[in-house]
Amino acid sequence: MFEKHAAVFLYAVSPVHMGAGQAIGVIDNPIQRERHTRHPCFAGSGIKGAVRHSWEVLGGEKDQIDAILGPSPNPEERNGKELHAGATSFGDAQLVLFPVRSLRGGYVYATCPTAIERARRLLALVGVATPWDQVPPVAEGHCRVVNKDLLSNGNKLHLEAFEYDADATECEALKSIGKWLKDNALPKKNGKDNAFEYFRNKIASDLVLLSDTDFAYFSEHATLVEPHVRINDQTGTADEGGLFYTENLPPESLLIAPLLASQTRTGKNKGEEGWEDAFSVMAKIKNVMDGKLLQIGGDATTGRGLVVAKVLEGK
Repeated sequence: MFEKHAAVFLYAVSPVHMGAGQAIGVIDNPIQRERHTRHPCFAGSGIKGAVRHSWEVLGGEKDQIDAILGPSPNPEERNGKELHAGATSFGDAQLVLFPVRSLRGGYVYATCPTAIERARRLLALVGVATPWDQVPPVAEGHCRVVNKDLLSNGNKLHLEAFEYDADATECEALKSIGKWLKDNALPKKNGKDNAFEYFRNKIASDLVLLSDTDFAYFSEHATLVEPHVRINDQTGTADEGGLFYTENLPPESLLIAPLLASQTRTGKNKGEEGWEDAFSVMAKIKNVMDGKLLQIGGDATTGRGLVVAKVLEGK
């Protein structure tokens, strides 16, 4: 039983390719998406693998890896140890905010009622209070904003090539959500400086609420798609069939995932050496992840997959 609960915000600081395998469409290497919403997501197994891979670099002790994350299924790597379950569970990360190019302000942090309410539900389930106002409804082709300076021609918001009518400027409900995310979704400090101060303030001011339909369109069609060409070493030209397209989640995206902890399951009883309770396990995971830079997904050697984690423990 998982006795300790938390939520983890993951903020992309580079394009992220959490691959879903090959596809037969225009994009050869698409990213992972939820089946029902088509929103980008991160599989919990990928998050756990990234934490395990970087455990020592992030400040964890090597001899704690097996107890907290579970031993490797490879017998050679286990050094004769018995298989047992890990003491942590990483859930899938779901989309909360998605950056969309804007005529004013450079870009906005777009969201929708479904994304916000799913985040609220997850936070409530892990015991994190969310004193947000109720998310107001918004029709297709309409929006609600916090910052009226994003609008032009009276009450028009221009995102990419689309125009939206602002039903409310300086929306109070959206303002309360933006303020909470500003205070809780990003690290307060990165080392000795306030590297995230600008982005926290921008989340609070440039949060935009779209309809579920309009948000789903951007989250599916406004990702970063990059062409790759394989060059023949002999000719110096492109190999036949060597052109392919890879999809990435854009930087400045924000996702949230559940994180659960139990007592260690190594076969040790309470009080014996090597046994730890759920509070101790969660403290170690938080120490490794909170405010740290993780690399998740593919194309690591070309700078992809950099995310910053913020862990919020439940009461």
